[in-house]
Amino acid sequence: MKIRVYILLLLCWGSTLVQAGTNKNTITRVDPAFWWVGMQNPELELLVYHPGIGAGKVSLNYPQVTLISAVPAENPDFIYITLQIGKEAQAGFVPIDIQLGKKKLHYDYELLARNASQKKAMGVNSSDFIYLIMPDRFANGDPKNDVIAGMNETALTRDSMFYRHGGDLQGIINHLDYLQDLGLTALWINPVQENNEVKTSYHGYAITDHYKIDPRFGDNALYVKLVQELHARGMKMVMDIVPNHIGIHHWLFQNMPSKDWVNQWDNFTKTSYRAPTLLDPYASNFDRKKFNDGWFDQHMPDLNQRNPHVARYLTQNYIWWIEYAGVDDFRIDTYAYSDQAYMAQLSKELHKEYPKLNLFGEIWDHGVGIQAFFTEGFRDRGNFNSGLDGAVDFQLYFALNDALTKPFGWTEGLARVYYVLAQDILYKNANRNVTFLDNHDLSRFYSVVGGDIRKFKMGIAFLMTMRGIPSMYYGTEILMKGFANPDGHVRSDFPGGWASDAKNKFTSQGRTEEENQGFDFVRKLAQWRKANPVVQSGQLMQFVPEESIYVYFRYDDLKTVMVILNANETAKEIKTERYQERMGRKETGLDIMSGETIQLGTIKLDAWGVKVIEF
Repeated sequence: MKIRVYILLLLCWGSTLVQAGTNKNTITRVDPAFWWVGMQNPELELLVYHPGIGAGKVSLNYPQVTLISAVPAENPDFIYITLQIGKEAQAGFVPIDIQLGKKKLHYDYELLARNASQKKAMGVNSSDFIYLIMPDRFANGDPKNDVIAGMNETALTRDSMFYRHGGDLQGIINHLDYLQDLGLTALWINPVQENNEVKTSYHGYAITDHYKIDPRFGDNALYVKLVQELHARGMKMVMDIVPNHIGIHHWLFQNMPSKDWVNQWDNFTKTSYRAPTLLDPYASNFDRKKFNDGWFDQHMPDLNQRNPHVARYLTQNYIWWIEYAGVDDFRIDTYAYSDQAYMAQLSKELHKEYPKLNLFGEIWDHGVGIQAFFTEGFRDRGNFNSGLDGAVDFQLYFALNDALTKPFGWTEGLARVYYVLAQDILYKNANRNVTFLDNHDLSRFYSVVGGDIRKFKMGIAFLMTMRGIPSMYYGTEILMKGFANPDGHVRSDFPGGWASDAKNKFTSQGRTEEENQGFDFVRKLAQWRKANPVVQSGQLMQFVPEESIYVYFRYDDLKTVMVILNANETAKEIKTERYQERMGRKETGLDIMSGETIQLGTIKLDAWGVKVIEF
């Protein structure tokens, strides 16, 4: 049994799976390469590739497994085989035979028993703190996989923002102690499936094989090991999925099963990036089509999920990664760009198999209404329900940026935060939104606030005490800098992730005094947040900001937390009579950062000061 599992780990990305001890398989490729009995959806569609196989006649004989259909694709080298796996089906090898003229092809399709003890699909929630890593730029744990012969990109140039730098999955595994100590509970890494592109393959968003980890990051077995290491620490894994597009060197683009596998145009047409066209009551059909069907870039073809085989291929792939690797949740890239009927169906199928999932989508646009439109239960979509649990909360991100960089006004500065939160009524549950200060596409937070450690601390305190699921981009905690023009400037290597690095900022000794200030501030609040459900799932009450002072509370039946932000260039004394509605008659409270007991009648804050007070 151990030998068979090892072979599965090596070969699970979809190339021909050879049964242990035999060499019977003569079909080139089947996706997915294996599946499980006991799934909620009994139907499984196999995408089978072999020269001329479309003309073949399919047969199989296995208890409780029925051949529903075998439909040749438009491309004669593909056939779609649909199986029904009965409730009583047992794990084992299903012999699939295809008569192709005088030639007989064979594939032993393995059905596995589901691992009842395996941790998986736990879903992230507001008790979590997510850490986002671009694996190529975090740490190089295995220099032997830096360059892989035969791949389209072999350049390894750490002083270039566009080439690969050598970070990998082993590098992440090597630093899990650092992440756990910081207070993280979940890890989200940019896509790690094969990106066999000619250039800029490092970022992961041009997938060329959905079932294979890019060998420059490691392999499928190492990805499973990373997930298991996280689970052993009580942490979760979020996989970044990309339903909208693929890389131009994807094996299913180089030899498409049908011409409509991707959205085709007479001439190259790039998406308009205008998501509002999907909800604009005055939008033209041309604009809607250009946004939805246009390619994300010349090397990123737009998948056509209206093709039911494309839709099934993607959905099964996401389920496969949960069952195979134990993935806990999905962040959905470019959510609005995909066919919305498919995205709703995807959510329905994923939640049917895994009810705890909290799918969160990237909706990078402007306006709370536009962002909320794509989430579950939005009230103005009639009977249509996207099923998207939450959004990556760009609107709160924009508001906080304004609060820390622009003068206070009726709707500006800190007031913008108030107005954004006042519109949470548009969400079924805004606490499912993932909040953030920066990410792999945006200017780094410490640069946005002008290198001001006071503003940095204010942003961190807000992130750790506000509603939603907080996330942090790698290196934010050590004050990494960079402006996103282009985005490569915000994807620098984490100092110390490479053996040749002069300084190791994974350790306090390698960081400057100010960097340790930043790290310690994040760590203290993150560890405190982890131990206090009141700031994870408690109620939120905010008071209208006045004179660049913003006060809000998180509270439940057991505890109340008061947060005060002073976005002024001068120190302020805040008289608390106005806030008695939540404070009651409490006279003292605990200052979380200083550990001191303070009087609550008048609270003093330094210029750009923040207080988190528990009582």
